[in-house]
Amino acid sequence: MQSIRPVKGTRDFFPEDMAFRRWLYAKIQKTSERFGYQEYDGPFLERLDLYAAKSGDELVKKQSFVFEDRGGEMVALRPELTPSLARMIATKSKVLPRPIRWWSFGPFWRYERPQRGRSREFFQWNIDLLGIESPEADAEIVAAGAEFLRSVGLSPDAVKILVNDRMLAESQLDNIGIGPERHPLAFRLIDRRDRMPPEKWADWSLEEGLSLGELEQLQGLLDDREAWRSSAPLQRLFEATDTLGVGDYVAFDPTVIRGLDYYTGTVFEARDAAGNFRAIFGGGRYDDLVSAVGGDPVPGTGIAMGDIVIRLVLEQYDAIPPLDARPAKVLVTTFDEGTLMPALQLTTEFRVSGLEVEWYPVAEKLTKQLKYANRVGARIAVILGPDEIAAGTVTIRDLRSGEQQSIPRGEAAAYAKAILEA
Repeated sequence: MQSIRPVKGTRDFFPEDMAFRRWLYAKIQKTSERFGYQEYDGPFLERLDLYAAKSGDELVKKQSFVFEDRGGEMVALRPELTPSLARMIATKSKVLPRPIRWWSFGPFWRYERPQRGRSREFFQWNIDLLGIESPEADAEIVAAGAEFLRSVGLSPDAVKILVNDRMLAESQLDNIGIGPERHPLAFRLIDRRDRMPPEKWADWSLEEGLSLGELEQLQGLLDDREAWRSSAPLQRLFEATDTLGVGDYVAFDPTVIRGLDYYTGTVFEARDAAGNFRAIFGGGRYDDLVSAVGGDPVPGTGIAMGDIVIRLVLEQYDAIPPLDARPAKVLVTTFDEGTLMPALQLTTEFRVSGLEVEWYPVAEKLTKQLKYANRVGARIAVILGPDEIAAGTVTIRDLRSGEQQSIPRGEAAAYAKAILEA
């Protein structure tokens, strides 16, 4: 029989992968809550119209998993969370206290070509601040991203959060003769600049309708790293990120524009300094999205981070700590068939005491059971043979030191805890 392979672009999460996912979630949760954000989530399925409202044709027509349900409605597996967030805020915008600070971590799907750093199924952190329209609000979101990077051991020398402002970019485009009707084209070109060789990008820009003079002027804008000084919002943002203690993580980059159509102002991306990967996270200001999905106008700003690229970056900098996929550090062995039930009862006693315990359910040679205990990373092996049962004791073996002690049964769990906590 032919083996059944997983769906293209999906991932199997073995215990060691889940250990990383739990560790990453814990770091995300701690960072989010330190800044006062509440956890929320939305549905995995949404009406396709939700994304058509503002996300852009590429996301809706090329990257989303779209299908017709049995009722004839077009729905999509969520490719991102911000439109769902906007829809949720729209339903309760009159009663939610401002500012609104929410975060989430969950699965998403995009129909993209699987490659290093990208799959069709991924987990993503979203953190958003709504109800406040100011550069300082953007700075808080940037600071949360920077504090997360710091918490996982990535220094400002390893990663940078690159910042731009679409309003600044629009005024610059106007100044070189690329008017509002061609801003979407220019943004699309800028967004893809770092994904293509320079010569190919230049040729593509000309094919898309730029004149040679416009291309040369656009390249000049993208090379100007001091343009932020003419933007009052960016000046305030950089001052605020300095005050928040993360200024060393933040830098201006005119090539950051973000591909989604709903961004209205400041945009940002975190990149590894070596430039080996796609953006670690990205986001920006979206002041019109809540009203676009039927709610009152509510300004918003936020970032999203997938779990794949951050893992690659952490691996590159050897920043992932040793992670233990097995919760149980105690193995209760089975001496023989006659002691199988007493061993099972002892396992229950240890669990009731608060210990995470594995039970070896087969009466095999003790050496084999101890070998298994070492292989799975158990710290303690518990032996209950006929002699121990008769004496009312339990033998506790410390697998790290090799020492073992005969302990009264009523004290065995506490003795095991002491070893584990030492």
